[in-house]
Amino acid sequence: MASKALDQFGMKDSDDATDGAPANGNSKSQGRSVQVRRRGYLSLHMSSHIIRSTCLRSCASALRSTRPSSATFHMRPAYPALLQQPQLRYSSHSPMGTPPAIPRKKVTVATLRNLHKKREPITVMTAHDFPSAHVADHAGMEIILVGDSLAMVALGMEDTSEVLVEEMLLHCRSVARATKSAFTVGDLPMGSYEIAPEQALETAIRFIKEGRVQGVKLEGGKEMVPTIRKITTAGIPVLAHVGLTPQRQNALGGFRVQGKTSDGAMKVLEDALALQEAGAFAVVLEAVPAEVAALVTEKLAIPTIGIGAGNGCSGQVLVQVDMTGNFPPGRFLPKFVKKYGDVWGESLKAIEAYRDDVKSRQYPGPEHTYPISKEELEAFSSTLEKL
Repeated sequence: MASKALDQFGMKDSDDATDGAPANGNSKSQGRSVQVRRRGYLSLHMSSHIIRSTCLRSCASALRSTRPSSATFHMRPAYPALLQQPQLRYSSHSPMGTPPAIPRKKVTVATLRNLHKKREPITVMTAHDFPSAHVADHAGMEIILVGDSLAMVALGMEDTSEVLVEEMLLHCRSVARATKSAFTVGDLPMGSYEIAPEQALETAIRFIKEGRVQGVKLEGGKEMVPTIRKITTAGIPVLAHVGLTPQRQNALGGFRVQGKTSDGAMKVLEDALALQEAGAFAVVLEAVPAEVAALVTEKLAIPTIGIGAGNGCSGQVLVQVDMTGNFPPGRFLPKFVKKYGDVWGESLKAIEAYRDDVKSRQYPGPEHTYPISKEELEAFSSTLEKL
């Protein structure tokens, strides 16, 4: 089984560590130690990716199976092994490395238009750092959104209004380094685009140049038309956001469902149509009745990305931390969230097991240590005796 795991990761039993283990001494003992050590590393590395990748793949599978369509879906082939690294580093400071190649083309705005034309649901997932983007990209998300929700789920802030442009840019860069196929979008934080279209364009340019994302998202309705037109005219794709706009929760009376009345539903539609005309490539519909969202979707020529808006939208987005269950018990979850895993619970078990092994001196074992030849150890001991 271990050999299969090594093959899956693009390694052979003969692969050696890259941190310079001693070349002299008992080669057979070293070989066994390196092999066991590698298996232990692979077990830990694989489990983390498998848990989150399974959650994201389940989400994508559920989304694609619930979207009604008269057209034939053109599904991508199954993805290969999660990791295909030619070498592993044995150090507590080892980087995750460059994500392996995924056999699919880079997703662009044209790709998204084509998916919409075929009525194939568009999968969108948030990510806020290298690991979360790494697994979302492997799971086949078409869009990875660096959402301002990271203010709460990654930085522990009270709400999204606290996060700054510089903080968002830092997280965008981290996500961009891990993402090789998905289309990346950065969320413009509150206060970085509302003053004037010129301010919004300056911020958007920073997200493209410094954040290394391919597009930006901003909240608001018809009042954002000049802003979106300014940004898109400069060649920057914009993902619009109507319905419940969290950055404006204070004006909305909290996190309340939008479009529940005839007038409210018409406002959602009018906002979406105006933002489409301004040049947005897609629009997020948040916390809108499913029937309203479906009707709005049919009236638009661009994709709608639903979050709490039913499965009649052109695609769906969820916060990764929510849907993977990467949070402690008791945390509030919106009604629209489906929990696909228990990353927090599995992580807790692993860390508790590590704690117990350290306390009982079961870790590290011989298989987790580096060898030294008997001759060199005796020479070292003799030197110590002379001190």
